[in-house]
Amino acid sequence: MIRNLFLGTVSLILLSGCEGYFGTKTDLGFIDVPNYSLRDIAYVPIQPAWKNFTKPVDVCIGFDELIYVADEGAEEIVCLDESGRVLGRLFVPGVHAVRQDRRFDLLAIGTHDTVVNGVNYDLSCVYRIRLAKASGYGLQYATVLHKTIHPFYFKNTFSLGDAQVRFEQIAVLGSATPAKNNRYYVTRTGPSANNANQGPDDAVLQFSAQDDFLTSVSVNTSSGLFANYFKKPFGIVSFSQPPQITANASDNFLVSSVSPTQAIQVHQIQFEETDFGAEFKPSVYLPDPSLADSWIQKPARFTNPTGLTMAGDHTKYIWVVDATKDSVFQFTSNGLEGIPPPPASGERRYARTSFGGSGSGVGQFHEPRAVAYYRKILYVADAGNGRIVRFKLTLDFD
Repeated sequence: MIRNLFLGTVSLILLSGCEGYFGTKTDLGFIDVPNYSLRDIAYVPIQPAWKNFTKPVDVCIGFDELIYVADEGAEEIVCLDESGRVLGRLFVPGVHAVRQDRRFDLLAIGTHDTVVNGVNYDLSCVYRIRLAKASGYGLQYATVLHKTIHPFYFKNTFSLGDAQVRFEQIAVLGSATPAKNNRYYVTRTGPSANNANQGPDDAVLQFSAQDDFLTSVSVNTSSGLFANYFKKPFGIVSFSQPPQITANASDNFLVSSVSPTQAIQVHQIQFEETDFGAEFKPSVYLPDPSLADSWIQKPARFTNPTGLTMAGDHTKYIWVVDATKDSVFQFTSNGLEGIPPPPASGERRYARTSFGGSGSGVGQFHEPRAVAYYRKILYVADAGNGRIVRFKLTLDFD
């Protein structure tokens, strides 16, 4: 007992004197703690805007890392580098959409003057454009390799309703299997379900890399299989985005609806292969009020969502352009509106980065139609103002 008392006394002495033994406690008050303000997390414009367009209705980043613009007003595809220098122009009748596949071919949607029974019709058409020749690469060397004209990719007959059907936008697919690589989806809208051979006019179509029509996408839901699942589909984006090295091989896609009767206007469709076959199924984005006030499938969130894009980097951010609300909306990969706050901010709720407003000033739009993203820069086709405007998130500035 005396020994235990002695040891306890020694321990008490040692503990009381350890601060002097090991040195004085360092004052860490000189270290600056990072201080973030969520009010500073926003998109700011990169000046100047690119204004050498008439009515730019689509913009995309190619797998060649150049920028392609569909100028509907001038009926041209315009190629630019990242500084905004115009590298080439190509006339395409009625062009209003452009994408590039992983072989560096352009796929553009325009119109084709077609004579049927002695009558001229401007029919919707997908143009495959080869940019590479032995003499060089670019729009100045471009050759049209193939034209997919509605409705002759799946039937030989023609009806007056076919003249009202329109291809809207394109999404290119990647794949580790060469035979499946460079397939693509096309959104199609029309007045009625007059195409009995391959589904209704409002549809998402899938084509092979050789431009052969494969299928009209039917969606399997808990209520059954629907060939007419899509209502006025317009914008579409796949998970395969530049750069090449990180292009996703998934067949999944997001599609927007411009139908005023649809409360939910952006849908994610997943492709699943099982032992019982392959099918397309809807994927639901769920709200999380603890993190964000809104989400991509919030009813009536949009009015006229004409453009979609997805980040090709690890973030998989999603952007939606609303041509009527004159705004750009940003969502995380799980569909919540905004972006996670910086780790050192002490905040948990997402910072809202959606922006816009009607006008021609900085940060304003007039009928924006499309959006693209690459290397932390957002490109918006501001159709009504005849310009491409660029933005960068304040957190992304070095």
